[in-house]
Amino acid sequence: MTQQEPLYLDDLVVGAEYPSAEHRLDAGQTVAFAREFDPQPFHLDAQAAKGTFFHGLAASGWHTAAITMRLLVDSVPLGNGIIGAGIELQWPRPTRPDDTLHVVSKIVEITPSRSKPDRGIVTVESLTLNQQGETCQRLVAKLVVMRRPG
Repeated sequence: MTQQEPLYLDDLVVGAEYPSAEHRLDAGQTVAFAREFDPQPFHLDAQAAKGTFFHGLAASGWHTAAITMRLLVDSVPLGNGIIGAGIELQWPRPTRPDDTLHVVSKIVEITPSRSKPDRGIVTVESLTLNQQGETCQRLVAKLVVMRRPG
């Protein structure tokens, strides 16, 4: 991926969208993540998962969130990094092995700080979509974003 110029508070505008690259998930990644961080049968074993709420192997929501974060780092290159100040997180459908995910992030609100003029809070909605364009995760994050230095 091409390195983008860092973005600062003054560069952002409400309504601007930032699409990410893609990440293809496979059963090996799904199971490996679950084994370490979310060891539940519907994340670990395709056969056992058939009789669960998910009716098949599903990636952990936290795995989807981690993939989303990785894609955000490259697609929304904030000059001071992606620094969270609060989130709302939803998983409207499961992420499945063999899904190819990408993220579309949209600037929803920009609030410059009154007490700290070198920064502001930016609200960003990031939709993590599968190859059919279906939303697997909706993340609304309030981010601390610095003004351009100098």
